[in-house]
Amino acid sequence: MPPRILTALPVYNEARHVEAVLDEVRRYAGEILVVDDGSSDATPVILSRQSDLRIVTHEHNRGYGAALQSAFAVAQDEDFDVLVTIDCDGQHEPRLIPELAARVFPATAAPPRKGDSRLENDEGDGPLCWAEPFDIVSGSRYLKQFDGDSLPPEDRRRINATITARLNELLGLNLTDAFCGFKAYRVDALSRLNITEDGYGMPLELWIQAAAAGFRMVEFPVPLVYLEEERSFGGSLDDARRRMAYYEDVMQRACAALSVPTACR
Repeated sequence: MPPRILTALPVYNEARHVEAVLDEVRRYAGEILVVDDGSSDATPVILSRQSDLRIVTHEHNRGYGAALQSAFAVAQDEDFDVLVTIDCDGQHEPRLIPELAARVFPATAAPPRKGDSRLENDEGDGPLCWAEPFDIVSGSRYLKQFDGDSLPPEDRRRINATITARLNELLGLNLTDAFCGFKAYRVDALSRLNITEDGYGMPLELWIQAAAAGFRMVEFPVPLVYLEEERSFGGSLDDARRRMAYYEDVMQRACAALSVPTACR
């Protein structure tokens, strides 16, 4: 049995993009979840016309991290094997969804189910040589250059590079992109996380908890696309210095909350 894959899109005031993005996502994903994080524009009306989606609606805007927490919960509650998250601003390429998801389980067979004691190979005459799955396959816009890549806004690239280097130093990783929202998760691994950060800093808490839990993680190259260079983070986070301070605070709090202090050496 092939793995069950859920593709989730966190959405907040994306009336300009959501319909076109969903049309493209449908070409590459069978089961789709949209988490509407309290949109106040026409997004809820547009989503109400979509009959083939799972939709979770937050009554109020809670934040990017909160939307992903809702996606994690649905994927676990409905026993999916893989959760792919993709942003709804048109900056990720849905054609890569199947490739990203396929990296979670490197073997060509279905993932083992709970209670399975052994697996057979295609001929049914011996144990399957099972490649250990990845717990997180994370898109990286800086792992490889693609023709037509955008030039990222200078302050965003600088902050991303600084925070990525800091995470690598803290966790002994070799990340190139700490903030890409295009990811695939092994759903069984999500129960080992306790994500509480509701805002844009959630990926930092995720990396720290995942490293502390011994997750197997790998990056996957994706194109660098910026359609709206002046896109707002909202409120004070539009100020680069305050955004940087917020990210550093998230990392400090995530490290302090760990029961294994050496995870943030």
